[in-house]
Amino acid sequence: DVRDAAAVESALDALESALAPVDILVNNAAGNFLCPSEELTSRGFSAVVDIVLKGTFHCSLESGRRWIESGRGGAILNFATTYAWTGSAFVLPSACAKAGVEALTRTLAVEWARHGIRLNAIAPGPIPTEGAFSRLMPDPAMLEARKKAIPAGRFGTPEELSELAAWLVSPASDWMRGEVVTLDGGEWLRGAGEFNDFLDLPPEMWEQMRAMREKKK
Repeated sequence: DVRDAAAVESALDALESALAPVDILVNNAAGNFLCPSEELTSRGFSAVVDIVLKGTFHCSLESGRRWIESGRGGAILNFATTYAWTGSAFVLPSACAKAGVEALTRTLAVEWARHGIRLNAIAPGPIPTEGAFSRLMPDPAMLEARKKAIPAGRFGTPEELSELAAWLVSPASDWMRGEVVTLDGGEWLRGAGEFNDFLDLPPEMWEQMRAMREKKK
């Protein structure tokens, strides 16, 4: 239970006793649900923040302390989200928690670099998994609408995500520190542009706008 610092300590003790010292930590535990913010309860807010932000904090601190004490060093990979910097309606606890994960990643990347500890993060777009999509996009129509908003025209795959994750925790990415790498097929960039929704305009609308411009000349 990553929400419990003592449980994290016990889990790492058991892991290292059975196998070997840990070199890589991936903070991927998360929780989320859709809810109008005015209907949120304190308990509902904490349910997400305690897993996403406090869980990342507990696991990072416990691993980091061991690495610093032993002089081993290590790599930490966190999972953020693009709406950590844009915000997003109906997922207020997750947006707040992921923004905290981003700040934690960049703070510790600077502070712990002298101990040989690297931190980076990935902000993935929608990648279909049963656990997430059955809760966040249970309707096929919602899936199609979400896919339409991705310039790449498709969802991501677990394999693509795992390839990036493997590189970010490998020695090949040693010069990368405190970065949040976006892997979303261009989704957030489309949403950020003022006129990006014009991608959905039919050809006749473009002709009408051209005619209006010519008329004004």
